[in-house]
Amino acid sequence: MTELAGAAGAGRATLYRRYPDVPSVAVALLDVHEQDLQQRMISGPPPLGPGASPRRRLQAFYDSMVDLLEQHLPLALGAEQGATRFATGAYGFWRTFVVSLIRAAGREDDALADALLAPLAPELYRYQRHDRGQTVDQVKSALAHLAQALPD
Repeated sequence: MTELAGAAGAGRATLYRRYPDVPSVAVALLDVHEQDLQQRMISGPPPLGPGASPRRRLQAFYDSMVDLLEQHLPLALGAEQGATRFATGAYGFWRTFVVSLIRAAGREDDALADALLAPLAPELYRYQRHDRGQTVDQVKSALAHLAQALPD
């Protein structure tokens, strides 16, 4: 927090009044990038935006999330530690989006949404990239196979 306060040109007390802990700062910093992705999901061009099949939209979502994790992994790890991952507004948005894709594909299986989101956990991504040495393309390819769970 001392380093963050210094970089922001503010005192630590000022920072702590606004953000009680490091995860709160990470959530705030990551939120800007997540909002951009959310906007593209709502009104951007297909396949991420409306107009593509549920399967293609899910694959585009996976690709976009991998890009987000690749660019902002330290923030994602700080923002989504353990069960706090499920309490963020972004996770709620991602889950609602995936549920809508599942329903558009003709299935009524809300539990499937959590299974399809699980591979996007920042801890798993860190393990894949840094411990296992997988490339971004390898992760995206695996997720593309998973997107096949939805009918085209």
